Amino acid sequence: MTVTPDRTGPTAAAAPAASAPGIIDRFLDANRAYAVDFRDGGMDARPVQKVAVVACMDARLDLFAALGLELGDAHVIRNAGGVVTDDTIRSLTISQRALGTRSIALIHHTGCGLLGLTEDFRRELELEVGQRPQWAVESFVDLDGDVRQSMQRVRTSPFLPHTDDVRGFVFDVHTGLLREID
Repeated sequence: MTVTPDRTGPTAAAAPAASAPGIIDRFLDANRAYAVDFRDGGMDARPVQKVAVVACMDARLDLFAALGLELGDAHVIRNAGGVVTDDTIRSLTISQRALGTRSIALIHHTGCGLLGLTEDFRRELELEVGQRPQWAVESFVDLDGDVRQSMQRVRTSPFLPHTDDVRGFVFDVHTGLLREID
């Protein structure tokens, strides 16, 4: 079940002491500081650019910076691998039908943890916890092929009325560049 990351990270031995504030406590501190200067800009829930972006949850992807987006510009839907699952279709359907988006950008990336992961992950998880997950891993070995599959899932969904502007990309985590997939 082990996935090898592109870079090394802290080990379990480097974990913070029990008395040190955890990351979520730091989130709360940061939020209180943020709220001091926060002003409701009167934004609507409808994205200004009428676009939804589906991307991997990988922490190396700063989508707002990489795509030149500002707060309120886009719906950003993230999951492991940026794959189009039933829940992704659910979110895109709400985004289009209730909140006015028309374009969809699908973004996978190099060095993804799902590359090469197999359904053995689910079997190992079942052995560990005694219950088989209801979801599929959705792993892949062909990055470009998976982007194409995701585009096809979007384009053929009966729930999405706007499928004429669906484009797929691979983000290179080493250069920051997008490569479009036909």
